[in-house]
Amino acid sequence: MKLYFCFLLVSTIVFGQQTQFVDFKTAHASLEINPVKRNVIGQMAYTFEVKNPVDTIRIDAQKMVFSEVKINNKVVKFKESKKQLLLFEGFNKGENTVTFTYEAFPTQTLYFVNWDFTKEIDSPEEVQGQIWTQGQGKYTSNWLPSFDDVNEKVVFSLNITFQKSFEVISNGLLLKKVNLGDHISWQYAMQKPMSSYLIMLAIGHFQKLKQTATSEIPLEFYYEKEDSNRVEPTYRDSRKVFDFLEQEIGVPYPWGIYRQIPVRDFLYAGMENTTSTLFSRDFVVDSIGYHDRNYLNVNAHELAHQWFGDMVTAQSGKDHWLQEGFATYYALLAEREVFGNDYFYNKLYNTSKQIYEASKTDTIPILNEKASSLSFYQKGAWALQVLREGLGREKFNLAVKNYLKKYAYQNVTTDNFLAEIKLVSDFDTNSFRKRWLESATFPEEEVTALLQKNDFLNHYVQLRDKPLDLVKDKETVIKIMQSDAYFPIKELLLYQAMPKPFEAKEFLLKLALESKDINVRQAVAATLTEIPESFRTQYETLLNDASYETQEMALFNLWRQFSEQQQKYIVISKNWVGFQDKNLKLLHLFLAFQTTHYPKEQAKIYLELLSYTGTNYDSTLQQHALEKLLNLEIYTEDVLRSLVYGMGNHRWQLVKFSKDNIRILIKNQKYRDIFIKIRGDLPIREKTQLQRLLDE
Repeated sequence: MKLYFCFLLVSTIVFGQQTQFVDFKTAHASLEINPVKRNVIGQMAYTFEVKNPVDTIRIDAQKMVFSEVKINNKVVKFKESKKQLLLFEGFNKGENTVTFTYEAFPTQTLYFVNWDFTKEIDSPEEVQGQIWTQGQGKYTSNWLPSFDDVNEKVVFSLNITFQKSFEVISNGLLLKKVNLGDHISWQYAMQKPMSSYLIMLAIGHFQKLKQTATSEIPLEFYYEKEDSNRVEPTYRDSRKVFDFLEQEIGVPYPWGIYRQIPVRDFLYAGMENTTSTLFSRDFVVDSIGYHDRNYLNVNAHELAHQWFGDMVTAQSGKDHWLQEGFATYYALLAEREVFGNDYFYNKLYNTSKQIYEASKTDTIPILNEKASSLSFYQKGAWALQVLREGLGREKFNLAVKNYLKKYAYQNVTTDNFLAEIKLVSDFDTNSFRKRWLESATFPEEEVTALLQKNDFLNHYVQLRDKPLDLVKDKETVIKIMQSDAYFPIKELLLYQAMPKPFEAKEFLLKLALESKDINVRQAVAATLTEIPESFRTQYETLLNDASYETQEMALFNLWRQFSEQQQKYIVISKNWVGFQDKNLKLLHLFLAFQTTHYPKEQAKIYLELLSYTGTNYDSTLQQHALEKLLNLEIYTEDVLRSLVYGMGNHRWQLVKFSKDNIRILIKNQKYRDIFIKIRGDLPIREKTQLQRLLDE
């Protein structure tokens, strides 16, 4: 283990030094992707400049096979390891070209979703499969020979050949589409350099909505045909956010076009690939889902990265806050533009509480590559809020503008940014750096001073710190609940009243239900889990709220508490679906199974729940369906088989869920025997993983 670590360290150091000797300029790749074989075959050409004498030039390439390697049009000898293509002859000082053919079988970074086929596809238009990439950090080299070092920036262009019924999306401008019979070659090109981790690819049956920003930048919003009724809520205010960020940042959008593409079973909320953000289809919502799970924050965050991360890129992990802190900061400003000042300060307050609590045990400061996500994102954003407060908006924006222009398409450090602050002000950047970036503590005094500027928040904190007396404070409570006060204040009253007897808080609950605010009404569903019969009819109105989360809580609480009304609730929820993960449909089936006394009906429900565990569905839906089946204590061979297949998913959440439950079940010899029985006909990956658990 120690030897392996030393090799990695030496390899990283050597490659990190390569940019001192070699500068790769452009890359052109022609790719064919086979979803059945799950491989990539490509022809690639790089231009590069040898600046100083060097023995070996390295291109990162994970487990790839190379052929026809030429430098300056001459065949050369080369070496291929499991990690890199090594070039050691044929290049000269100055400009050079290297070309090669390669084949890759990526096990990460390039994901094939819903392509479980054992033969060639006869009707591509019937396939719901998608292919997409996630290269965050240094993983693009799993499918495209490239550079794990973020400091190597290249102008990329990709030609991708794929079946003609699919939409193919990559970085940059779409130059043209070439019809090749059953296939189409999609030709994309960047005009400016970027780090390799920002290269992207998405293939699927997408449609798109086109808009144009005020600055004339084309905006493309992608979606699947079945999500047509979700386009407006999903992308609501997207153009407004784009216009706002361009104006607020003060530097024109740097890439010529901007796209947003939702993909199935994505690993994260979103990823800021240059010109083309990928994001989780979980954020594709209808007008009801918008109230619970809107895309706007992720939308603004990934867009801000097009400047902070894509155009200027941190030199190393310790400066990661220059990307995530800035993107988080500007995303919150964009949300304030849409949702208002009280929303803005409420969110600042909530993140400050998170950071403060974490700081009690988190001893790693922002300027450390091992800092937590909370530090890089939220504490980094808070540091910028305080910095802007100290400088004033005008000087802060000027410093950011100068910083972006000076280091456009380059790599940066924290010192580079703070130097721009010094050029426009006499602000004490050294003290700021020590307090906010080099210390793990959270400067409460500065945070409090900033938060106290908001009247809503001052009122909220006063109520939070004062014990609620529903008798003495009844008139005040009524006044607040009937006012237009921002909803967290009303929510706070309901949560403070949660342990009180129903009779004491009934008036408060009734006032909350009379509110038109979905958030306030949702707080009733969340805080009142024991519902008196006298209050049942009023509580049932929550079943009609335009909130899938409220409906889910209310349905479960009512069904659990009023057994004589259970059949009514099953009828009411019969056609409910909910979010993309079908939260309401699954809850309905779960409750219906326990409500009916007919074996045939139970069998029908079981089969529907089981169908959602299939690998053709997103992993969140698979996992939630499995949770329902296991909670019903249904341990059939098919359910256990679905658990095993869950271990083969690319998302760690489903993998962990599946492994944890299998470990529990194999302790029972009855279920252990079932796993042993199904082991024989499993694919090699799932078979290997199951055997490891059986051998533990």
